[in-house]
Amino acid sequence: MNTNGFASANNQLGIYFSQSSKHKLMINDTMNMVLTRVFDATPEQVWEAWTSEELIKQWWGPKGFTCPVAKIEFREGGTSLVCMRAPKEFGGMDMYNTWSYQRIEPMKRIDYVLNFTDKDGNKLDPAAIGMPPGIPKDVPHFIIFKPLGDNKTELTVTEYGYTSAAVVELSRSGMAECLDKMAAIFAKKQ
Repeated sequence: MNTNGFASANNQLGIYFSQSSKHKLMINDTMNMVLTRVFDATPEQVWEAWTSEELIKQWWGPKGFTCPVAKIEFREGGTSLVCMRAPKEFGGMDMYNTWSYQRIEPMKRIDYVLNFTDKDGNKLDPAAIGMPPGIPKDVPHFIIFKPLGDNKTELTVTEYGYTSAAVVELSRSGMAECLDKMAAIFAKKQ
């Protein structure tokens, strides 16, 4: 497998996000990434954005990236496969992840482990495919939904286990842009 494309796309992402002043670093002592966002949407709408193949394809990946594949097996013990396609200027590579669901509490919480994979869902070591040091092989994610009333929902995404502050910033910036795209979905529905 040619991994130079992954490294190239990742280096371009790192440069892009390191130059972005829009998203600031938030790290706790354990090198976890925490990002909270309030959406103008009901908890049901935000929940659907995390569980619908059609909607995930609209928001998964930072600005300029697309999601050509979202095979969702949304149940405890299930595994979804998603693909983030880099734009041409970042090498146009497809980067696959699985989301292996550990805990699901409808409209409240989704816990899953993210892994880098090939197109068939076989796990890959992030370092072996050119990702920066500091990304663990298994990245636990906790997604918490909090209804605020008046058709607003607070969403908190926590990613665990990073060993590099730069990687936390990279992940936070990427997720912030994903959530910007999610917010745009809700704005279209209003």
